[in-house]
Amino acid sequence: MGNKIRFLNLLRSSATCVPTLIAIGAIAANAESLDGAKSAGQIGESVDGYVHLVDENAPGDVKALVKDVNEKRRAKYASIAIERGVPVVDVAALAGAKLVERAPSGQYVLDSTGKWRKK
Repeated sequence: MGNKIRFLNLLRSSATCVPTLIAIGAIAANAESLDGAKSAGQIGESVDGYVHLVDENAPGDVKALVKDVNEKRRAKYASIAIERGVPVVDVAALAGAKLVERAPSGQYVLDSTGKWRKK
């Protein structure tokens, strides 16, 4: 029951934090690289709020990009979670749902079953 209440509190406060969460998609040091890797099908958004490799054999610079983006997202999610008094995983899941929803056609998204699908 406690998790449900925390999640509902997060949703209630989401009107003020959703714009921040959506902006997280562009946190990468080089947003063009992130968009390029997504467009090339090398990485994709996930419902967990992080980007993941679609192709485990992606070049090292793409793997480094995923690590960098996810570290920045993790820090931002933690900041929001502290501010809202909710678990980081709840903030990440809310952001992930929005990022997957807003992923353009042709990009890969990782769903809650762990399967990649092309939008």
